[in-house]
Amino acid sequence: MTELSHYIDHTLLSPTASETDIRKLCEEAWIHQFKGVCVAPGYVGYTVEMFEFCPVKIGIATVIGFPLGYSTTETKLFEARNALVNGATELDVVMNVSRFKSMAYLSIREELRQLAEIAHAGNALLKVIIETAYLDSFELYTACEICAESKVDFVKTSTGFAPKGAEIETVKKMRAILPAEIKIKASGGIKTREQAIAFIEAGADRIGTSSGVAIVTGQ
Repeated sequence: MTELSHYIDHTLLSPTASETDIRKLCEEAWIHQFKGVCVAPGYVGYTVEMFEFCPVKIGIATVIGFPLGYSTTETKLFEARNALVNGATELDVVMNVSRFKSMAYLSIREELRQLAEIAHAGNALLKVIIETAYLDSFELYTACEICAESKVDFVKTSTGFAPKGAEIETVKKMRAILPAEIKIKASGGIKTREQAIAFIEAGADRIGTSSGVAIVTGQ
């Protein structure tokens, strides 16, 4: 297995996170060489500054349409463009679960397609949070199929704001549904090294967690 730290998106999306907290997050990511950090949109520019002289490449992710996903398409597109202008290299967008539950599959696909185009034009990755806690097996399959058709880079399990986060069996199902070129990010409730390894073995390519340091150090 690749070094565990290279799977981790070190995440801080608390509504009370201060600049001091974000600076600490960046310092930890630098020290442990995490794959990326994930911060609120308002902290993207600050995070870029923190990594200005970092000798290793650390992805800077932010969230779009977070945490409920039911912003209008126009709002999400603006958020995405703004994040890229500010220096984000990865966009974690929440699928519109409300529209999805209304079976508005074509509009969901079109929204994600436009977001993927914007991200890729800016040399960024698009991760789509499908919020698996709210999906049954058929809906999980459908959501993954829509993501694949939209040419996204990752499908992500959870925001961390739903009743439950990532589950091993769900990640296994996602890996079986998605084409090989589309990766999986497991997030929500992953706090230990053992959990992280289990999710990677189930098919996850990234682990979104606020417990990155504890996972890699075992403390």
